[in-house]
Amino acid sequence: MGMQDKKASSPTTRREFLAASSKAVAGAALFNAIAARSYAAENNTIKIALVGCGGRGGGAVSQAMSTKGPTKLWAVADVFEQRISGTLNNLQNRFSSQMEVPPERQFVGLDAFKKAIDTLDKGDVVLLATAPAFRPIHFEYAVKKGVHVFMEKSFAVDAPGIRRVLKTGQLAAEKGLKVAGGLMSRHYKPLEEAVAQIHQGLIGDVITCWAYRMHGPVGIGAKPPGRKELAHQIANYSCFTWLNGSFIVDWLIHNIDVCCWVKNDWPASVQGMGGRQTRKEPDQLFDHYAAEYSFADGTRMHAQGRHITKCYDFFGDIIHGAKGSAVLGEGIPSPRIFKGHKQTSQNLVWSYKGAASDQYQVEHDLLFDAIRNDKPWNETERCAKSCLTAIMGRMACESGKMITWEEALNSDLELAPGLENLTMDSDAPVMPDANGQYPVAMPGQTQAF
Repeated sequence: MGMQDKKASSPTTRREFLAASSKAVAGAALFNAIAARSYAAENNTIKIALVGCGGRGGGAVSQAMSTKGPTKLWAVADVFEQRISGTLNNLQNRFSSQMEVPPERQFVGLDAFKKAIDTLDKGDVVLLATAPAFRPIHFEYAVKKGVHVFMEKSFAVDAPGIRRVLKTGQLAAEKGLKVAGGLMSRHYKPLEEAVAQIHQGLIGDVITCWAYRMHGPVGIGAKPPGRKELAHQIANYSCFTWLNGSFIVDWLIHNIDVCCWVKNDWPASVQGMGGRQTRKEPDQLFDHYAAEYSFADGTRMHAQGRHITKCYDFFGDIIHGAKGSAVLGEGIPSPRIFKGHKQTSQNLVWSYKGAASDQYQVEHDLLFDAIRNDKPWNETERCAKSCLTAIMGRMACESGKMITWEEALNSDLELAPGLENLTMDSDAPVMPDANGQYPVAMPGQTQAF
């Protein structure tokens, strides 16, 4: 573990963390309001580097180049050359005039992110869309180089990564850099208005929040002949805990984040369960999770994730208040609020009436507007808190232990120690046994933190 991951002289409590981070954001906002426009691109062309050329990376760069003002895709990086060529080909028809990515600015390998970022000038933008394990490393490098950042969820896979992200976010604020995170539901207009209605008291005090993501299995590709183990795992990062943090972290984070937004708080503790009941694929993935979070006021949030075929599926959040309820969140394009707890048409008291919005585009519109007009914009703190909430859920479910916020935040357990030193010729942080099977967490045996 590097020095940036070392804890301060004493463990951080949940209250101290929330208070200190809020002060840091307020200070950063004040700084940005008075700072010189040293890193603002104003009306000039903003160069973009894309790090991670998978589907979400391709989507992010499309949205970045669809913002107001001149932009240019300048450099790309990925560990797989075919992903680079595939993404560039997909973008060509729509954005050919905004693309200037000659072969010498197409970088391949685990160190490709550095080479791509190094081609940018201060005040340009990097889009970070690799597997979540690499996010703290890439984010830190980008901010130290003086470029603005969009980072896709999730933002880390363990507590040392979260602390590194928080520290980098503070550095970005000090430099006047803008940071956006890929929790796009926060920028979905119908959901924003629904949450505002709840905060204004339409359903009374919030009592319970239920976050769900239940659908068919997460696939894993066969390992091609000759492909090394590390490359195989990166290509299938959703199936390896050290890369994606688990199903509850990388897939459920949106609706966990929405529940905490509705509650306007972060949980004090969590306990839960999970396992691998039907899944036979060679990977590390639990096929079900159920995490029960408690807030400081005694109210609770339940996060349930399952990816098993032929089961009941639901994707969204259910909120219960003292006098009503709501159905909303990612997976619910039309949020609705009801009197009482039966979500029937007769009990409907609010639904969104405005025009539709594209939350993926909006999050980039807001970032690029902040860059061009030097507005305060730094979503690091909220993104890190949401990610830590999901991580502590995984800790609890995979260990079988009750985990407090303080224990989660101050954990020194790293899922992939020495990650920065890996090359594509290195062994993966987890390796298959003689039967091709990978280590899987065992409640009651797996170390919590």
